[in-house]
Amino acid sequence: MSETRPVRAGEELDAGPLESWLRERLPDLPMEPLEIEQFPGGHSNLTYLLRFGEREMVLRRPPFGSKVKTAHDMGREYRVLSHLRGHYPKAPATLACCDGPEVIGAPFYVMARVRGVIFRDQRSGTEGMRRLSEELVDGLVELHAVDYQAAGLGDFGRPEGYVERQVSGWRKRWEGSRTDDVPDVERAAAWLSEHRPVEHGAVLVHNDYKYDNVVFAPDLSRIVAVLDWEMSTIGDPLLDLGTTLGYWIDPDDDPALRMLPSGPTALPGNLSRTEVVQRYAAKSGRDVSDVVFAYVFGLFKIAVIAQQIYYRFQQGLTKDPRFAGMIRSVRLLGRTAVSAMDKGRIDRL
Repeated sequence: MSETRPVRAGEELDAGPLESWLRERLPDLPMEPLEIEQFPGGHSNLTYLLRFGEREMVLRRPPFGSKVKTAHDMGREYRVLSHLRGHYPKAPATLACCDGPEVIGAPFYVMARVRGVIFRDQRSGTEGMRRLSEELVDGLVELHAVDYQAAGLGDFGRPEGYVERQVSGWRKRWEGSRTDDVPDVERAAAWLSEHRPVEHGAVLVHNDYKYDNVVFAPDLSRIVAVLDWEMSTIGDPLLDLGTTLGYWIDPDDDPALRMLPSGPTALPGNLSRTEVVQRYAAKSGRDVSDVVFAYVFGLFKIAVIAQQIYYRFQQGLTKDPRFAGMIRSVRLLGRTAVSAMDKGRIDRL
């Protein structure tokens, strides 16, 4: 279950101004005082549980010390979720948004809590993993089939030139947060710039679609919600698939990869990376011939995200002890990307 813990030191919210702000906008809140806990998972935006008696909500805010404002745009995340209501049933219901720092020192938004099961690590195993992994892939196909124009998101992104902007943008983020020499990541960045494929159309992309960003129903029968929309936009569906593949660990991969936030992908019964691609292609009818590029891009992007987190830790902007060894993940992801580039395949490297 998506459990909460006491708020980590240094990541507290100012409860007084927040409670007043919420009561002005949600007058039906119970009279019990605000209680705040934190969802401990995740490595980017911070997520808190707000409780007024029996009424529960979830607050999302940017991480402390982030340099990349466009990656933590609360108003943007609030907008996409608000527009998807009525068009995509797995979008959590939004309640309120604050675009500035005046309440808690940073922008934030509040949404309804969705209860269910989130698979976060290799210990989350259960029987029936094949069906769950199939449901996960089918969920990505469903997301890519959303009519974003009908949802009022026609101006939510710029599809033309999306692949080029993604490659160059993540390369700039790498350069802006680099702390150590990691030749494999540099090589992957250069390879992606030199091997950009043709665009594969435009859909609503999540850009971080993986096990621990979806909520399964308590009986595991279906996915009831998709979370963490901070990087969503309108773009190429193959790159969205590539990010999912970057987090997907096959049982016979380098065991070191299991320290990444891949969820239970390596547990027996899961689809393999190759089977993920095959099912996605069969269900969506989309061209996946450039999947090696997409996979390398996914690995590179995840490496940059890890590097940005490590940079914040090195600068003392976050004290979360999970981030102290993040540079090892950066090196590992770079090495995995180079192996995929050299062998031209996404299965065992």
